Amino acid sequence: MLAILTDNQILLPCQVCQSCLLADASGQPRWHDGQLRCGQAISKIVEEQPEQFQCVMGFRIVKIE
Repeated sequence: MLAILTDNQILLPCQVCQSCLLADASGQPRWHDGQLRCGQAISKIVEEQPEQFQCVMGFRIVKIE
């Protein structure tokens, strides 16, 4: 599951990505083979931390398993 983190909220991608030109046809982030195609990976501080990505709109997207 993907979630978008802001300074004080956790949002679902459908609440944000629908307005992004890089989202797929269903308004979701372009996620393929474990990679966010509309952003770049962020280095983990500790190994236990979930995968995080920075989208081109500036949001931090986290993969929660």
